[in-house]
Amino acid sequence: MTITEVLLIGGRSGVGKSTVGYEVSARLRAADIGHALIEGDVLDHLHPAPPGDPHRTLLTEHNLAAIWATYAALGCRRLIYTNTAAVLASESGLFARALGADLRVVRVLLTASDATARDRLAGRELGSEHAQQVRRSAFMARRLEEQAAAGTVRVATDGRGVMEIAAEVAGVAGWAERR
Repeated sequence: MTITEVLLIGGRSGVGKSTVGYEVSARLRAADIGHALIEGDVLDHLHPAPPGDPHRTLLTEHNLAAIWATYAALGCRRLIYTNTAAVLASESGLFARALGADLRVVRVLLTASDATARDRLAGRELGSEHAQQVRRSAFMARRLEEQAAAGTVRVATDGRGVMEIAAEVAGVAGWAERR
């Protein structure tokens, strides 16, 4: 039986999920450790929401399953998945259904202060949704802290560089040394 290892990186908007995910991937490539990286935000970017799926959960699950099926067919057994809500307890079933039942899941919640997230979003959100993203980020920070799945490891990002954070996240997954 082959086990799929999944590193879920969640956190509020502006915490650095995508940047850390790409850096963990770079570390793994440098060590010649096979893996895939999926940016979860692109799996449900559809307007309007599909009928009967207002939160796009089924759309996300379907798209994740389709992409993962291709990666798995090519022999991939490790996945880095970044998405704000990935570490929520309520999301656990989605990964089992989309990726298969034989999973080893590691959840990392990246954290940042309101000031840090606001500063990072000011550099990233240059369009019409800046204020909305700042509000949603604060809301999700509280929700993630309260509803993250048991065993979720919290990694602070305030005042730290991406390489340092990625090294800690890869270490939490146990992938830094394994091939």
